Amino acid sequence: MRFVTRANVHIDRIATAWAIRRFIDPSATFVFVDRTEDLADIDATPFDMRGAEIGHHYGRCSFEALLDTYELRDPVLRRMGEVIRMIDVPADDELPPVYQWVAPAFDQLRALGTSDEERLTSGALLCDRLYRECAEAAVSRGRGSSAPE
Repeated sequence: MRFVTRANVHIDRIATAWAIRRFIDPSATFVFVDRTEDLADIDATPFDMRGAEIGHHYGRCSFEALLDTYELRDPVLRRMGEVIRMIDVPADDELPPVYQWVAPAFDQLRALGTSDEERLTSGALLCDRLYRECAEAAVSRGRGSSAPE
């Protein structure tokens, strides 16, 4: 599968790409374009771009839209989506203290000035950590995960 998104990826696009590779297609590839680029000639599924099905809708982030589109029902992924939304679509929600490291870690990744593909690679490690922490929180609340290891 091939996906297209805006260049200069940050938390929502990194996490969405991570979920695509981890739960949908491990060999998925990504194209990074300017926000104004015409997608008509690009044979790829868009995400986190104007008009994309996998995008911001009804106050939710692209990661959450991906979960709905591909029917990923894992409660750990759902919690991860809530954390990503709280950072990516700021509202009045207070980020729980256990997740306070997430935004600064992704901001630091952006500040390194690496390529988008390098950000996906490094960001995958952050997403793995966030997923593990969401899973640990779910277990402590008595809700397990059906996700692959």
